[in-house]
Amino acid sequence: MRALKCTVRVKADVYGRIGGLMLAIVLLSLISLIGCQQLTIDTERLIRPNIGLKEIVGILAGFGTTFAAFPDLLAMLKRRSSLGMNPRMSAITGTFQILWIYYGLLIGSRPVILWNVVAVLINFLTVGAFAYFLHNERQARTGR
Repeated sequence: MRALKCTVRVKADVYGRIGGLMLAIVLLSLISLIGCQQLTIDTERLIRPNIGLKEIVGILAGFGTTFAAFPDLLAMLKRRSSLGMNPRMSAITGTFQILWIYYGLLIGSRPVILWNVVAVLINFLTVGAFAYFLHNERQARTGR
């Protein structure tokens, strides 16, 4: 029983450090996006109604990669537990997908922008759900 308590304490310290690291990564990513002010976007290209083969392939590829993280989020919500989940992957992926959105704006690609916005939401929802369930589990352990 004593080893279990020690393991839980060490795990909580590690996740506290990881949370700080994730926050730093998100802030650095947002700071790098400040350069968007000088961005020239070809809005005609983004809004045009015709869709070519390149965009169809982009939409299909984006759908697959965007929803690859969705089963983990659903599993965690069904279990109502953070057990077996590691938020680092979702946080890192979500952070760099912000750069993909910026890249999509630079090249005027609707699929890149669309799917990465959805993927950022899914990944950060996963991190948020993990934090929520971890907080609830800690409260249940301490009896508060």
